[in-house]
Amino acid sequence: MILEAKNIKKRYGSASAGYLEVLKGVTVSFTEGEVVAVVGQSGAGKSTLVHMLGLLDRPTEGEVLFGGNDVTRYSDEQISKVRNTSIGFVFQFHHLLPEFTALENILMPSYIAGNSGPAFTEKAQSLLSDVGLADRASHRPAELSGGEQQRIAVARSLMNDPKIVFADEPSGNLDSDNADRLHDLLFSLREKHRRTFVIVTHNKELAARADRIITLQNGLIVA
Repeated sequence: MILEAKNIKKRYGSASAGYLEVLKGVTVSFTEGEVVAVVGQSGAGKSTLVHMLGLLDRPTEGEVLFGGNDVTRYSDEQISKVRNTSIGFVFQFHHLLPEFTALENILMPSYIAGNSGPAFTEKAQSLLSDVGLADRASHRPAELSGGEQQRIAVARSLMNDPKIVFADEPSGNLDSDNADRLHDLLFSLREKHRRTFVIVTHNKELAARADRIITLQNGLIVA
């Protein structure tokens, strides 16, 4: 078991202004090498769930176990370290740094972890090849198409050898052809790197390809 959430709840607001409960008690777990689709209507709590599981935010109640350890009890510094070294992220908008090249963007998680040098550059170049963009190493984001930018973001998410990658609507900003290519890429990377991918998506075709589907409705898992 890589990651497990036990009865996590998340609410926003205050006693005086009133609470909005987005997650109402979600229990879920993930194992190595699986692709899991998270689906549901807008407002069901999908992105909030990913933020809790990816340690971008803390649940109001419940436990998030990473490698068997309850990381909700960790300090902010400890959580940041786990997130940087063990979790990858791909968002709907690529969030590449415009002043850096494709290769430098892929290297960024490594830099944040305090790692640099020829071995890490070689690894980033290998990831560029994995996503089919070996000839784009020196290009900046503005010189890349939307599909290429998102593939760079996928490569970046794998730089620190994460145990699990969260992708929140990764193809939501792409046309159908580029979306299909990105979906194929995610599954090929799963096979090559044995990474677990948890993908929030409205794309029915992508969800149908997943090993399993988690359906959220009103802050609860219904299927």
